[in-house]
Amino acid sequence: MAKYIAKRIALMLVSGFIIMTMLFVLIRMLPNQVQAVQGGYDQAIKDMREAWGYNKPIMVQYGIFLKNVFTEWNWGFCTTVGTYLQDVTEYLAGKLPATVYINVVSIVISIPLGVIFGIVAAIFKNRWQDQVLNVFIMFFISVPAFVYAFLLQYYVGFKLGWFPLVMEGGTDYFSLSMLRSAVMPILAMSFGTIAGDMRLVRAELTETLTSDYMLLARTKGLSYRQATIRHALRNSMVPLLPTFMADVIYVVSGSMIIEQIFSVPGIGKTYLQSINLKDYSVFMCISMFYVAIGLVSELLFDLSYGIIDPRIRMGGGKNNEL
Repeated sequence: MAKYIAKRIALMLVSGFIIMTMLFVLIRMLPNQVQAVQGGYDQAIKDMREAWGYNKPIMVQYGIFLKNVFTEWNWGFCTTVGTYLQDVTEYLAGKLPATVYINVVSIVISIPLGVIFGIVAAIFKNRWQDQVLNVFIMFFISVPAFVYAFLLQYYVGFKLGWFPLVMEGGTDYFSLSMLRSAVMPILAMSFGTIAGDMRLVRAELTETLTSDYMLLARTKGLSYRQATIRHALRNSMVPLLPTFMADVIYVVSGSMIIEQIFSVPGIGKTYLQSINLKDYSVFMCISMFYVAIGLVSELLFDLSYGIIDPRIRMGGGKNNEL
């Protein structure tokens, strides 16, 4: 197991390095690198270009970039986003809490609700509970998240006035007013995830409940509830782990548009601004932030297979058995 974990971590780091290299080369091939806001280049810009090696071959530039990142954690300076010539990591540190706040709350809400509703739909298959939940599934899977966002903003925020139209700024993320202002973006990010998880849990659990070993468990004296909890739920959850991994990535990537709609002062909104305003240092740093989330999420969920089902042995060796 330890050997497999070490191998997976090594592959994750190699993948991250390859992606970072590709991003760097493609970004440095774009025009209008590190320009002043007013046009032209002042002395500070010239010095910065010289320090970053913009006038040198691209591999020399990449070497300078890697040295700055891994020795000083220096991803460059803001040029068109945020305060002019502000350190990128310092600027993004102020944006990260808002993004983490809405994403973590959304994931904590959506995955358990999707699993619970999916279990209910499977247990009450073809009854009114299942039919009501299926209507929910079909609607929220078919409609994109930004459509929920506009509907929530117009009807719940504007017409009914229950919640603010945009998320408020500040750093008090445990206050009632902050939570109230974040309700609509969290809901907009959660609906699709809940519906998708519900559909897959229902399908997997329905198949498991009708399997032969469930009949055997019942004949050995277990009640329907005991057989469902001890056997069906655990076995049906194993194939769904990749789905939960995708949920984390989906919510984090989808938050970019949601943050823009609800003016969330987070990294997702800043990411879109860095693209529009051609602030490539900010773009590079945020891109690697999202890449790191995706790679780490995949690793964690991959390793969790062996926790949920001990019969699974990691590593694929000759002596490993399913």
